[in-house]
Amino acid sequence: MQKKRLSPVQTITLSFAAVMLVGAILLTLPLASRSGESVSFIDALFISASASCVTGLSVFETVAQWSLFGQLVILVLVQIGGIGIITLAMYLLSLLHAKIGMRNRFALQESIGAETSAGVVKMTRFIAGGMVFFELFGALLLMPVFIRDFGVAKGIYYSVFHSVSAFCNAGFDLLGAESLSPYSANLYVNIVIMALIVIGGLGFFVWLDLVKNKLRFGKMTLHTKIVIVTTAVLLIFGALFIFILSYGSKAFEGKTLFEKILASCFQSVTARTAGFYTADLNALGGAAQAFMIVLMLIGGASGSTAGGIKVTTVAVILLLVRSIFVGKEDIEVYGRRIERRIVRTAIVIFVIYLGLALASGIAISAIEGADITASMFESFSAIATVGLSLSLTPTLSAASKVIIILLMFIGRVGGLTILFSLSGKKDVSVGRYPAENVTVG
Repeated sequence: MQKKRLSPVQTITLSFAAVMLVGAILLTLPLASRSGESVSFIDALFISASASCVTGLSVFETVAQWSLFGQLVILVLVQIGGIGIITLAMYLLSLLHAKIGMRNRFALQESIGAETSAGVVKMTRFIAGGMVFFELFGALLLMPVFIRDFGVAKGIYYSVFHSVSAFCNAGFDLLGAESLSPYSANLYVNIVIMALIVIGGLGFFVWLDLVKNKLRFGKMTLHTKIVIVTTAVLLIFGALFIFILSYGSKAFEGKTLFEKILASCFQSVTARTAGFYTADLNALGGAAQAFMIVLMLIGGASGSTAGGIKVTTVAVILLLVRSIFVGKEDIEVYGRRIERRIVRTAIVIFVIYLGLALASGIAISAIEGADITASMFESFSAIATVGLSLSLTPTLSAASKVIIILLMFIGRVGGLTILFSLSGKKDVSVGRYPAENVTVG
């Protein structure tokens, strides 16, 4: 009997699950806690899932709960989650000059979202090299501030930790319960962290395209054009709306106009799946919190360290709406036509993420007896792998923690990847039925 092999999507799903499990085991060790006492497995699994899925939600204050060993475990999980376990494995194999078969190439193609398996091994070297460059450069830029504030050894460590966390859009920090709020008025730190978040969230293929075409917009691929334009629009209008909606809130009390603008910009960037914050999210007000839920759901770009349904998904759906509005059969942008299978995929992704987040938010609210806004904020933050919270996470029961863990896992691996891994194949259709019209709208 022929042994059944795992499909690429099943390999990806099980690989992430294995990393989460190993991380949880390491975090349950007494060595991982400052107190020397083991944490419960469900809490360790929660943190491991949050780190490996580059989310940032936590039931503990990172610097207070975890020893240096525990913090390093979290940092390694964040790095693995950012680059992807399959990508990392293939990169290490390429360094050892090991032969990489077609099945592994297909798994790698699926992992990084490449259109073809050709050149994917070479792409892993570009991805790994780019990550190391930006993370080290970010750490060097942060060192003057953190060394000034924490001393040489701790300052260097904090710089590396926060650079990796920002670039991987993870949101874990070592600064305490207020995250980056102590630096809310520091333009330099804000710019460095925001730049790392945005660069990490643009995606590996966008980096390659920018380098290949030397920043010439007209030469770039349609994917890169859509990512750059949509990202810019979301960042600018996100900051504008947060500024307007939060201007008179308690979160902005005592801040100068410059500090309010800077805080609005930072919250707009970090809602794109980063998880840091420089303003009290609980004090922003309901309208601003609802708007941030929308930003969290959208997330970053495909093939990046960011989560969410992705900016390209939203762009495709909006382009579909535009094509219907102007009476066009095809969806066109920048002189190109977008295939219908891509549109179908975008709609399915949107429905899966929105449905799961809404259902989970309602479930958490019912289980915990919590405010529905806070519950929804938590569920959208989890499935979009953002990490922002309205202080609900530390109070969750075991049942709600399991829901959040599953949301983070689905958000990082991908809703469609999970479905395909369960079915074992992408196309389960066996024929086509006769067509018949259905009235909608």
